[in-house]
Amino acid sequence: MRKAPIPFEGKLSIRKGDTVMVLVGKDKGKTGLVTRAYPKSGKVLIEGINIVTRHVKAQPTPENPNPEGGRIPAAVPILACKVALLNHEGKPTRVKIAVDEKGNKTRIAAKGGKPIAEPAK
Repeated sequence: MRKAPIPFEGKLSIRKGDTVMVLVGKDKGKTGLVTRAYPKSGKVLIEGINIVTRHVKAQPTPENPNPEGGRIPAAVPILACKVALLNHEGKPTRVKIAVDEKGNKTRIAAKGGKPIAEPAK
């Protein structure tokens, strides 16, 4: 019987569009762009990182009677604690939150102290 996943109780400091570096595992040292963030499970999906092979069975439909099946490479999410955000110099860093007098929050790189550019939406 499969166990239920442990819920993530923290807050992600990594957002969609950020550039991150993998700290552990088979892709250690690689950098990539975050394509999706999963705040409830504490994971992020990074393009070109954590690629696994999915075995897909061909499923014929009336619109497509001869679909392709086989082994398809796909990216799977990785835990956000195993990646680090890159600062303006391209080095991995932690994130600090700075609040100005108007109450606006900005993300600051712990190494370098410069603001982290907000990802384009």
